[in-house]
Amino acid sequence: MPYIAIKAYPKDSETKKKVTERINQVFLEEWGCPPQAITVSIEEIEPAEWEEKVIKPQIEPNKDKMMILSGEKCY
Repeated sequence: MPYIAIKAYPKDSETKKKVTERINQVFLEEWGCPPQAITVSIEEIEPAEWEEKVIKPQIEPNKDKMMILSGEKCY
């Protein structure tokens, strides 16, 4: 715990590493968990597939769990 699963448009390897490191650091500092407890994955989704692979099956059914939805804070 925690397992952070990121779905995003494709990016270069260096960008993915930088984002992963920043997310990791936030969880170490703010969540207070040990490094060995953190797992981060990145799944790249092509823009043309975003609606079918992400919005319809994962975002729409879980709107009540979203912390930020389309740029809007939900908390």
